[in-house]
Amino acid sequence: MMKKLVGLITLSYLLMLLYWMFIGFGRSTGHWSGYRYNLVPFRTIRLYFDHADSFNAVYWLVNIVGNVAVFVPFGLAIPYLYRVRLIRFTLLCIAALMTLELLQLVLHRGSFDIDDVILNTLGALLGVVLYRMIRKKAA
Repeated sequence: MMKKLVGLITLSYLLMLLYWMFIGFGRSTGHWSGYRYNLVPFRTIRLYFDHADSFNAVYWLVNIVGNVAVFVPFGLAIPYLYRVRLIRFTLLCIAALMTLELLQLVLHRGSFDIDDVILNTLGALLGVVLYRMIRKKAA
């Protein structure tokens, strides 16, 4: 029963996240031409840290901390729901995130940023670490 509940919550969270990624935050009004992308790892992350005093604190938090935090729930839920090795989880996570980022790019619902993939994957892996700590403490 508990796994079904966690699965339902995870699915609901995924749907909400997809809404955020493709429709929310004004993304449904893609009026720009061309494609916006960053393929250089850590370019955007470095920009945020090097010029932190130039950004609104909320904007900075959403883009750095938010990109990590938003995927922690998947790192908690997926290992609970499925037996999956860390390397497989990581590769599936990266593949899914690359797909989502590419969809944002081609649908003009955002940009493709490799740094988002890095931060999101870091968040999912942080969730796995938390899951393992919780499981170990409960044992």
